Amino acid sequence: MKKVINIYIPVICVLLFSNAAGAKTRASADTTLRKIIPVGGNAWTSAPAIITDEGLTHWTSAASVSTIYFRVSVKQPIQLFLRLRVHQGESTIRVTFGNKIIDKKINNTVFDTIAIGKINVARPGHVKVNLQGIAKAGDVYADVTDVIIKTNKADNDMAYVKQGSSFYFGKRGPSVHLRFDVPRNVQGKVKWFYNEIHVPKGGDILGSYFMADGFGQGYFGMQVNSPTERRVLFSVWSPYDTQDPKSIPENMRIKPLLRGEGVHIGEFGDEGSGGQSYMNYPWVAGQSYAFLLKAEPDAATNSTTFTAWFKDVSANKWMLIASFNRPKVATYLSDLYSFVENFDPDYGDKTRKAFFTNQWIADTDNNWIELTKAMYTGDATANANYRKDYAGGADATDFYLKNGGFFDNYKPLRTIIDRKPLGVKPVIDFDKLPLK
Repeated sequence: MKKVINIYIPVICVLLFSNAAGAKTRASADTTLRKIIPVGGNAWTSAPAIITDEGLTHWTSAASVSTIYFRVSVKQPIQLFLRLRVHQGESTIRVTFGNKIIDKKINNTVFDTIAIGKINVARPGHVKVNLQGIAKAGDVYADVTDVIIKTNKADNDMAYVKQGSSFYFGKRGPSVHLRFDVPRNVQGKVKWFYNEIHVPKGGDILGSYFMADGFGQGYFGMQVNSPTERRVLFSVWSPYDTQDPKSIPENMRIKPLLRGEGVHIGEFGDEGSGGQSYMNYPWVAGQSYAFLLKAEPDAATNSTTFTAWFKDVSANKWMLIASFNRPKVATYLSDLYSFVENFDPDYGDKTRKAFFTNQWIADTDNNWIELTKAMYTGDATANANYRKDYAGGADATDFYLKNGGFFDNYKPLRTIIDRKPLGVKPVIDFDKLPLK
């Protein structure tokens, strides 16, 4: 008996170890080949249906079409599943997935994972899944929390907004930037920064911020705020680190000095805090607009006055936006950049684009220098590989930035971009710039 035990215990241990290792390998492989794509962070719908962080709800009308996006980097077959439930009886839903249209009857009243079908993805890129209601016994077709896909091969570069991340920022989509290369001999002496923006027709999507003159203490550009409202916005951060502007001590507040005609002056929070100004202006896609920024440091008070002007190029007219004094720093302009972002998650499935041209800086003696080189970068959403619908580059004498809408030809981040010099210095009579 003792011999039998001595003989078989190692065998049992080996078998147990083998089974455990096999189970672990299978679990690991299943995790690698199976991806759970939360609807809350990767889908858009039409009323009356609603997408919340929990997924698709209030799906009561056949007119509501919900679309879920994810991006694959490996061409291979994909099996599709949905995690969902019906409220009562049976529903029939239509799933459009790749080149397939599948009508699926469902009757589970508790959440369950339901197999839908399979497609063969012929190339890397975005995959779109559409959901539409066909028939229902109750008021609601279904509640849907997740799209689940299973592949034959691992795809380690698959892009979608992950569970546990911010669905708000994920649905806004990636922001992309141009970080301009300032010649070393004028760094620390940049008094003026000039830039032009041209948004092509159709690129002026709701929620867009086309930012022209970014600097170490603030930013200046133009926005699409509603179907009827567009703004030219200039903001300066306070040196006090808070998301609540009301909590900023008096000696660290941004002080408004000048404002242009019709310009609103206020405060902002939730992305740092500080002073904000904006002018409602009906800028038009397809036309060019110029932005001019000035820095005046005062070493005696350890503060800097930043002033912003906006020009409608077709009208050949400069307009004052505002002048702010920022305490606790005496500096000229530094860290110059531009960006394109979407600030409304409801429009993160739309593509926006802008061209940036004729960037110039002037030093303390008002000598102009053209900027023709920039590093192209992205925000946390792009860097986390949650979205890959972003691009940046040069088109002759223009830089361009593009984001949103799930286009496939994304451009890798952190690349140096050179545009051709335009050689046309800004013609500005500094003494005649408006101060009100």
